[in-house]
Amino acid sequence: MFEEYPNFVYKNYNILEDENKIIFKYEFEIEGLTEFNHIIEILKKDFKWKNLKSKILENIVFNLGLVESISYFKATCSKNYIIKCGNLDETQEKWFRKLFFLGLGEFRFKNNIKTIEEDFVKFKSLGKKINIEEIKEDLDGILIPIGGGKDSCVTIELLKSHFKNINTFRVGVNDVSVECAETAGFDRSKMIEVSRKIDNKLLELNKKGFLNGHTPFSAMIAFLSYAISFMLGKKYIALSNENSANESNVVGENINHQYSKTMEFENDFRNYAKEYLKADIEYFSFLRPISELQIAMLFSKLKQYHKVFKSCNVGSKQTPWVWCGNCPKCLFVYIILSAFLNEQELFSIFGKNLYEDQSLLDTFIELAGFGEIKPFECVGTYSEVRFCINKNIERRNGKNLPFLLEFYKKNYNLEKTDDNILKSFNENNNLPLEFKNMLKENIDKCL
Repeated sequence: MFEEYPNFVYKNYNILEDENKIIFKYEFEIEGLTEFNHIIEILKKDFKWKNLKSKILENIVFNLGLVESISYFKATCSKNYIIKCGNLDETQEKWFRKLFFLGLGEFRFKNNIKTIEEDFVKFKSLGKKINIEEIKEDLDGILIPIGGGKDSCVTIELLKSHFKNINTFRVGVNDVSVECAETAGFDRSKMIEVSRKIDNKLLELNKKGFLNGHTPFSAMIAFLSYAISFMLGKKYIALSNENSANESNVVGENINHQYSKTMEFENDFRNYAKEYLKADIEYFSFLRPISELQIAMLFSKLKQYHKVFKSCNVGSKQTPWVWCGNCPKCLFVYIILSAFLNEQELFSIFGKNLYEDQSLLDTFIELAGFGEIKPFECVGTYSEVRFCINKNIERRNGKNLPFLLEFYKKNYNLEKTDDNILKSFNENNNLPLEFKNMLKENIDKCL
């Protein structure tokens, strides 16, 4: 951390609009170093936007700024976070301190930042509290964030057959999310499209050696989707975070690459929204009751998406988006699908047999839970990975195994797989009853 820059300042936010866009504009500052301008643009299209002058929206946008500021705050991890454009009470300060601390868990781990939650950042409010008026209105419909991976494909495919008034939602220039939505039958004109413009000054600081790393992107999605739902009158925000996201990446520590996808964050956000955001919107993860393994089972039946979906973060930096075939994400998705798809089907997706790639051995060991940490990616649990590995070895009767499976057989204890794991349904979730029953029905159909 940079002790010479003790103060980070949230200076201002504005809600603007022109003919084509709704704009959220933020001003941040690291005192003595530089100022930042951060911009979110929402394409208007033909949607009926409302409540743009509402104090409720103003308050949501103010809170969203606190999350967006994390990208800039992390450059110095200033001890003091000064809010000049709003006000947090003590409970809110505690809430955001937890988000900053756990949401930057991977960042702290990789940058060797040793501290406790209470000392990580101190909030000081100099602005006025926003007085929120009561708005009573009938909300209807579902907003579904689409990232382009298998999880959101499963969510949109299952929900579209049971519910009307659905809009898809994407952030960034990811064309794969558009293709997935179109594959589900949703025209791009019905997709909420958002762009985020990171200030180039942050990239310049990174080049100079200021701190950089993973931020809680899904926390930003939570507040942003809440704002969009409020402006469109949507009742539900249906995420695609699964039960497997709750597992830590570092044994014995609460350091999770997916913190803002966990049940803990989901509950925290729901409680915060009820108390401080005030719109009657239901935020939940539709896939929370099930595992990555069960999602893979459901997705294996959705053949129409197999040539479209992408999850590789390395490949996302190329045009068009590809599976790089060399990273933890690629290997995990390959492993989890290998329990349900044959080699030819997997080859048609990834372009090679990843079980034969000897360069992936260290990653394979980490994903299976025999390394020091789990790769810092959105991947499933150790037990799920081992289930798929053992399932593949059983299927081949332990003979003529590709390199990685042969290595596993020789070095680790084989376990007999029990397909009852595919029947599990975690009742610790926030799904409305209608959504819950529908998900259970679809799991039963696959068994």
